[in-house]
Amino acid sequence: MTMQILQPVSVLVLWSMVMWVWMYITRLPAIARSNLDAKAMVGSQGHDFDGVLPDSAQWKAHNYNHLMEQPTVFYAACFTLAMLGAGDGFNAQLAWVYVAFRIVHSLVQATINRVPVRFALHFIGSIPLIMLAAHAVFASFGWWPIH
Repeated sequence: MTMQILQPVSVLVLWSMVMWVWMYITRLPAIARSNLDAKAMVGSQGHDFDGVLPDSAQWKAHNYNHLMEQPTVFYAACFTLAMLGAGDGFNAQLAWVYVAFRIVHSLVQATINRVPVRFALHFIGSIPLIMLAAHAVFASFGWWPIH
């Protein structure tokens, strides 16, 4: 089993936890300053804080949520490639490119949050993910050359 592709996977998992910590160290003080009555917030969701907490505090939460969405496809594709012995070389490089774009996207969203920049990063960063997903299909049907 080829494990090289699991390196960028583990980095993105760790990055997600970095964003989780950043979200909490930013949001908890903002919640405390807002004088919200937590007992009255039965059934509320994270996006209910939009317009209540400062936008800059919410940006980290929004990004953390994004890291729980599209990267699930990344994890599935990478694990498939690793299990099928196609997780090295070009596929591992694609995985690193995807992870780099996700980290830069996180930093932009959590700090300056310029939508055109985020959109470009997300769009371009999705290209290696699409390729990884296609390669996972190719490998699972035996159409990918396995070394």
